[in-house]
Amino acid sequence: MKRFWLVLLSLGLIMAFSASAFAVDVKFSGDYTVAGVYLNKIAVDNGFEGFPGEIGSHNPSTAFYYQRLRIGTDFIVAPCLKLVTKLDALDRIWGGARSDADSSGWAYNQATPNTGGTSGTRAESENIVMDLLYLEYTSPVGLFKVGYQSDFTFGTVFGDRSNGTPSGQIQYFIPIGPVVLFAGLAKEIDNSASAIPHGYSATRTDRDFDSYRIAGIFNFNTSQAKGEAGALLLWNRDATNRGTFSGPADAGPFLTNAFNLVPYFKATVGPVALQGELNYGFGNARKYESYFTQGPGESDMTISTLSVFLDATVNLGMVYAGGSFAYVSGQDIGKTDQVQSGVGNTGGLDWNPCLILFNTDLDYWAGDIAGHTNSVVNGEMVNAWFFQGRVGVKPTPKLDAMVSVSYAMADKKVTPYEVAPGVEWYAPTPGGSYGLEVDITGTYKITNNLSYMLGMGYLFTGDYFKGLDAYQNSFGNAKVSDDFIVINKLTLSF
Repeated sequence: MKRFWLVLLSLGLIMAFSASAFAVDVKFSGDYTVAGVYLNKIAVDNGFEGFPGEIGSHNPSTAFYYQRLRIGTDFIVAPCLKLVTKLDALDRIWGGARSDADSSGWAYNQATPNTGGTSGTRAESENIVMDLLYLEYTSPVGLFKVGYQSDFTFGTVFGDRSNGTPSGQIQYFIPIGPVVLFAGLAKEIDNSASAIPHGYSATRTDRDFDSYRIAGIFNFNTSQAKGEAGALLLWNRDATNRGTFSGPADAGPFLTNAFNLVPYFKATVGPVALQGELNYGFGNARKYESYFTQGPGESDMTISTLSVFLDATVNLGMVYAGGSFAYVSGQDIGKTDQVQSGVGNTGGLDWNPCLILFNTDLDYWAGDIAGHTNSVVNGEMVNAWFFQGRVGVKPTPKLDAMVSVSYAMADKKVTPYEVAPGVEWYAPTPGGSYGLEVDITGTYKITNNLSYMLGMGYLFTGDYFKGLDAYQNSFGNAKVSDDFIVINKLTLSF
């Protein structure tokens, strides 16, 4: 009997000293979405005048249902320590074609810029894939986050990429009064030699893509206004094209050092909510390693990009109204030694201002809505001026209906030029308009956790999507068609 009590006492002591390891609190959150989409045209390219064989017969409508389950789980080991996870499951179109995870010839099994926010490929997301996994520790000297986290998210939603591929990161935050200072490192691409073959030309020293970030955020709360303002300095050092000729086909070895300065603000002044963000990009897009490695016509390329976002919403009780302005610089085709578009300077993957135009969620499920010459209607916003006005009404706490009118036009004009004797490429309307879109949406809260949304959008397609027409002399002017969408979505949040 004494042995029994001795063993029992020993087990009790072990349990007592190990209590912190067993005291794990688990918190779940997430959402389940089921949606139905009808899209009148899968492309707005409507052929050419004088060539009946290309008059839009290859642009049918499409209609399908899709779903996505996203679950976040926090394992709280101690008040100052937790493990944060998020996963996606069964991201798929009901009864639709499945991605072929074994076919390297298809893009569906490759990591793409628009991943829907997962760490995996589309094929993996159709089953189950982890999105995020990182440790969060609040120490006496600041907050640390270490692991796979959402990447390129800062300030306002404009330009953010939480729906892109997460990356392995180390983040550090320290509050000093009303100011929060931040420093971070992200590993975008690692080409170090490892157990997984990369190919000889890839696995060399200093061939990685690393991203470094520092930022400061000031929080304010006065009798007149409350909100936050801050700025981020981003340095992307891309060395994946160094030391070999395996870079772009027209380029020798080069190094990319891209910088982005991103100030922003968010403020509430009485019934008005304001926000804005600016993104200025500079640095070197291509810095060749040696003059002797450059091919014919190659030269170093600098970066000069700019984007601006402003948004305001006034809440008048049952009625609210607002507007948005956005600008993303385009590329001057005469500037061959400078990159003026892209390079971390787009509208991003998270900002979807319309149901069709610049809607990357629609792009993920329905694919590109293409115009002539590879122009795309619903990709990330680039080379554009964007204006939107909206009015909404909430007749009951459960119902929210809104109408928005949006107009966008290209920033840089594309002028006629001759690519070969007798062959002229040009834009029928130089510069051109992306078009005007009218959207009507209504959201009804069935319960506190379950909501239903119905939306309808019509795009009056602009001349921009007539693209660069090489067939003008033979077939006549390029033509585009209008498009419209109907979407209904059921969302369970928990």
